[in-house]
Amino acid sequence: MSVIPVSRAHRGSPAPGRRRAGAPAYLLLGAIVAVSVFPLYWSLVAASQDDSAAGRWPPALLPGTHLWANLRHAFAQGAFGLALLNSTIIASTVTLSVVLTSTLAGFAFAKLRFRGRDAMLVFLVVTMMVPAQLGIIPLYIMMAQWLGWTGHLQAVIVPAATSAFGVFLMRQYLSEALPDELLEAGRVDGCSTTRLYWHVVLPAARPAAAVLALFTFMGAWNDFFWPLLALGQSNPTVQVALSTLAGGYYMSYTLVLAGTLISTVPILLVFVVLGRQIIGGIMQGAVKA
Repeated sequence: MSVIPVSRAHRGSPAPGRRRAGAPAYLLLGAIVAVSVFPLYWSLVAASQDDSAAGRWPPALLPGTHLWANLRHAFAQGAFGLALLNSTIIASTVTLSVVLTSTLAGFAFAKLRFRGRDAMLVFLVVTMMVPAQLGIIPLYIMMAQWLGWTGHLQAVIVPAATSAFGVFLMRQYLSEALPDELLEAGRVDGCSTTRLYWHVVLPAARPAAAVLALFTFMGAWNDFFWPLLALGQSNPTVQVALSTLAGGYYMSYTLVLAGTLISTVPILLVFVVLGRQIIGGIMQGAVKA
């Protein structure tokens, strides 16, 4: 049987059905990236200036020499050290809890058969339509008078430990990504439901769990209203500390932007850690669609 050599001209050619992106596509993508990155770069530039340079026109486009001084001032004035610690504990604990409970409940709604499953799923979806602001007053009364948790981190962690959106997301994902034959094979090998969850469900749910983890971490990290009510300014999160920097008779924009720059770094780190799983989950969903 003879082998037909492939010419060098076709070795670098795209696969059938695919087209190379042209120069206009690269220019458009570059413009979108530049517009998206510019606010973060401008925060860095403004945070590295003094107050007089920050209000000058035309504005400076290169970083200055006051970045570390502004960061030290922000840490001293806004209690950013404590705020970063509190936000890290809250966001990490809430993210871990939401991912764990959402994959558990999503697996149950997607693959297990039990009485009242459909009615419970409908009720879960209905709760997503209720504005969270309607429960602020009774939730605060519960935390302040019944549990005495105001001023403590559990007042922010426990109400956000589960997510109806997360359960619905994982249920929809596992319904398509987890074959019934794989579960049956595990049961034939003697796996219990718990072992199936740890060894079969969690690996299959990894892409969607990474997306849910990123969204949950961002939501918990950026939350302002409930931490302000439940914790106050004496035990702040990052967003409450930023409001402290922005308050008062005179607001230093360089300090506010320095604090904003600090608060952005953890979210970028989480995206870097989960980026490959997130992109894999998006691409998998695009292929299925």
